[in-house]
Amino acid sequence: MNDPGDVLFGKGPGAFEPMTAAVAVLDADGVVTGWTHDARRLLGWSAAEVVGRPVAALVEGGDGGPDPVRAFLARFGAGGSWSGRVRARHRDGRVVPLDVRAAALSGGAGADADADPGARAGADAHARAEGGSGSGHAPAGWLLSASGKDAVDRATWNAAVSEALMVRSPLVVIVWDPRLRYIWVNDATVTENRIPRDQWIRRRIDDVLPGVLDTPPFEAAIRRVLDTGVPALDYEFNRLTPWDSPHREHTFTVSFYRLDGADGAPLGVIGLRADVTASRRARARLDLLSEASTRIGTTLDVFRTAQELADYAVPLLADFVTVDLAEAVPLGEEPLERLDEQAGLTAVFRRAGAASIHQAAESLWSRGEAIYVPPSSPFVEVLRTGRSILQPVLDTTPGSWIDEDPGRGRVIRESGMHSLLITPVRARGEVLGVAVFVRSENPVPFEEDDRLLAEELVTRAALSLDNARRYARERAAALALQRNLLPRHLDGGPTLEVLSRYLPADLAGVGGDWYDVIKLSGARTALVVGDVVGHGINAAATMGRLRTAVRTLADLDLAPAELLARLDRTVIGLNEGDAEPTALLGGGLGGTCLYAVYDPITRRLQVAGAGHPPPLIVDPARGVIRPDVPPGAPLGLGLFVFECTELELPEGATIVLYTDGLVETREHDIDFGIDRLAAALTPFDAPLEELGDAVFGTMAVSAIADDATLLLARPHFLKDDQVASWDLADEPAAVGDARATAARQLAAWGLTELIPATELIVGALVTNAVLHGAAPIRLRLIRHEVLVCEVSDAEARPPRPRLAGPEDESGRGLVLVDRMSLRWGTRFSLDGKTVWSEQSMPPGS
Repeated sequence: MNDPGDVLFGKGPGAFEPMTAAVAVLDADGVVTGWTHDARRLLGWSAAEVVGRPVAALVEGGDGGPDPVRAFLARFGAGGSWSGRVRARHRDGRVVPLDVRAAALSGGAGADADADPGARAGADAHARAEGGSGSGHAPAGWLLSASGKDAVDRATWNAAVSEALMVRSPLVVIVWDPRLRYIWVNDATVTENRIPRDQWIRRRIDDVLPGVLDTPPFEAAIRRVLDTGVPALDYEFNRLTPWDSPHREHTFTVSFYRLDGADGAPLGVIGLRADVTASRRARARLDLLSEASTRIGTTLDVFRTAQELADYAVPLLADFVTVDLAEAVPLGEEPLERLDEQAGLTAVFRRAGAASIHQAAESLWSRGEAIYVPPSSPFVEVLRTGRSILQPVLDTTPGSWIDEDPGRGRVIRESGMHSLLITPVRARGEVLGVAVFVRSENPVPFEEDDRLLAEELVTRAALSLDNARRYARERAAALALQRNLLPRHLDGGPTLEVLSRYLPADLAGVGGDWYDVIKLSGARTALVVGDVVGHGINAAATMGRLRTAVRTLADLDLAPAELLARLDRTVIGLNEGDAEPTALLGGGLGGTCLYAVYDPITRRLQVAGAGHPPPLIVDPARGVIRPDVPPGAPLGLGLFVFECTELELPEGATIVLYTDGLVETREHDIDFGIDRLAAALTPFDAPLEELGDAVFGTMAVSAIADDATLLLARPHFLKDDQVASWDLADEPAAVGDARATAARQLAAWGLTELIPATELIVGALVTNAVLHGAAPIRLRLIRHEVLVCEVSDAEARPPRPRLAGPEDESGRGLVLVDRMSLRWGTRFSLDGKTVWSEQSMPPGS
């Protein structure tokens, strides 16, 4: 037999064509008396060339060699039949192997050659053929039928292919007649449906499979193919199958094509059907997972992520879902291991999320509460092994773990829970908790497909939960750091009422904004707001370093512009010390800052900015004023040049400092935000609490792109009778005059208890000014929450305390000032310096 590749799918002409045999008629002597057109096609000889010649001339070796036909006839004598392989000569000289079958003829002589000898001989021969009658008479001739070896092989392979495709194919193959009745079904159809073949033939679909599928559209698809001849590929339908769960349908696709006769008339429709349930379920599962990725893990909040998982799985997968996390995820203040057992149950989880098709009545615990379970429960086993547990039928038999958990047992019985699936919440090799899926109203028990879907859903949610867990840890550390770095209580004293509001961009984390209120000498107060780029623990640490630097520089009583210049140098020095040489241009410390100094005596505000939005001044008479304050360059650029603006504050004014996160959003620029902030500052004389609420009430929390900080300050001016000042002569006699003047003023204020200490302080400070300073010399006393004594002169050199020896007559003045004062110091101005001292006020003064 030839190679299957040459004949299997008809390589070459005649593939899958009907196998027609070449026919020849011989007389009793083996002479050809009839020759058909198929014989001519097979060997190339025409009837005129062959009829009348012995058949031996057409067989290899016929010229003197053995004659297979004569030898066969001699052997079997009286007739019969014969089949065998013959090597025949083709007209072009080739030798053609033929499979020949010979049948004896009885009756008259063979037909003579005529104008159409092949047709006549064939007709006569067929009329007389008996195929070995066994009558005992010598045959009158022979009817030979022959076919080439390739044709036989093709026919054999075609039959095998047809058998494999149509009969033994694992696909269901069905043939319908034009009346849409079954006329043929293959073995797969019979086996799958468990209906014998004879019960299909000449019957319609609903006759054989009543109520199994939606018949009208199915038959309409067959009818369209029958009418148009256009094949219909992958027609999809669902149907119940006898081998599957009664609650589940299978999905199939069927391709229809028309079967036509030789005349082109439709004989019926062939359908080839495949089960695509697994692929469709896999595709549906991928679609669900794709949707889940957009609905689960939308924030870095552990509770919200767990709740999103529970909400998505109900009722898609279960009627009731809980997400319980172990101690690896910090959800509560009290560690679980410190909680006592309850009725033999141990606290193992905390409830992070729950959802139900009902009113969540199945849940015994609220979010954040400790979950108590018996040690033998499947929840503990899943947590320990990290493998899912599937109970298609929930085990409630006596002796099961439910007996040890009466609370859950009661809920299971009351709600009709019948199927359970517990899946570990695992991320990065660590089991974080368990997700529990329960069915009660849905009668279908959980199966393997459900387990796969649940595990894939939980795996995706677990990554978000782990990210949220890590973020929660960092956030907790950052919050602790920020609580220690930002002022816990702002105090402006009697001269300044202050209020602060801070909202981080992530709503629960830490940013780089900071604010501060710093008391300065001379009853003055510094107001500071700043912004560091970024969020989280690094931004909080940077903010803390800058705030500390500002406080240190503020203690030097520097003017706002000078303070920012020194702060700029400090930031550059810190960056150079922290960064790698190749990374100095890539970031480090930096940000913006606004520094303002309020003087309740002069009623003026000095402001300087380093890349920060300017302040607003709320004037009860004129509304919101936007002072022209140069923005300056951000810190860390090394420009060292900042400008100071001095503003006069009206009575009842409010100073408004803020960061850009309060006025700049994703949708609007900073000018729009400042307009909105100004509009919110009404009524102008409202308490600061109401103004703060009004400002943040105008902001959409979702629109906050950066940390938002607000610092409100309402000044209270000192009255004229709270400040007294005198010009002093530049001579030693001025010391005694200054003591006496200060004593009289304290007596007028009713502060006689402070006269002795004040006289010592004034004497020491004026003596230093006379001996080491320069005219003009001025003494000032300020009475507010402390008593301030200031002595100013035109010499810029600061006084320096020193330890005087036993024989020294001087050098003890500043030591006395230090011991008699709460604090003291020196501040500088363009006109020289001021040495100041503060004393505590007597109670009730």
